[in-house]
Amino acid sequence: MKTIKAIIIDDEEGARRLLKNALEEHNTNVEVLQTCANVPEGVLAINQLEPDVVFLDIEMPMYSGLELLGFFKEISFEIIFVTAYNQYAVQAFEVSAIDYILKPIRLDKLESAIEKLRARLAIPNMSKKLETLKSNMSSDRIEKIALPVSDGLIFIKVSEICHIEADGSYSTLSLLHGNDILVSKKLKYFEAILEDNTDFYRVHRSNLVNIQNIQKYNRHESNVLMENGSIVKVARDNKAAFEKRLKALHT
Repeated sequence: MKTIKAIIIDDEEGARRLLKNALEEHNTNVEVLQTCANVPEGVLAINQLEPDVVFLDIEMPMYSGLELLGFFKEISFEIIFVTAYNQYAVQAFEVSAIDYILKPIRLDKLESAIEKLRARLAIPNMSKKLETLKSNMSSDRIEKIALPVSDGLIFIKVSEICHIEADGSYSTLSLLHGNDILVSKKLKYFEAILEDNTDFYRVHRSNLVNIQNIQKYNRHESNVLMENGSIVKVARDNKAAFEKRLKALHT
């Protein structure tokens, strides 16, 4: 098994030491090349040592971990954030397809992160993931999401979604522009990540629509025509509440 070369960037000396010891003492096959106390020090180490992965704290003096992106034209290494952030930030990591470990570090979570890292090293797209994460972290709601597809990840703006239709353990995203996307995520997953986005409404047990992308609502036929031409059925039980939501947009 190939040894993974790593750099740790964290302003807390104790946190750096604990993570380094955990990686080296528990047979993760990760070699810690250097530990750094801030982003500029980390940038120098990355340029000199060319690691496979950087374990990166977010809240640090001078520069935050998210600002690491600004020091490189291209990110040629993976990043695993080590953070004590709140639930919203954790959600932002997940929808941006960026791995994270919560402080205090649990060994099982660390081992899981390393296992997923090995798979991701074969498909480098860290720059795009970081751009998506920065977009999500700078807003009070999720703006972009990374979706797993057969050959990797596709990144889309939430505003581009017309509706999301359930299909068992899968969901189909119908977009304003472009082809539909089938992903191995249940509709409940999208409901959870978009719960703070009032543009999305579940009109049917199998459909979540983006109200901003509705072209016409036909109350007699109980359906909506989306901007991309899709027609979505509105369930009888949801009709009154849905009409109330639409009315609220114009008051």
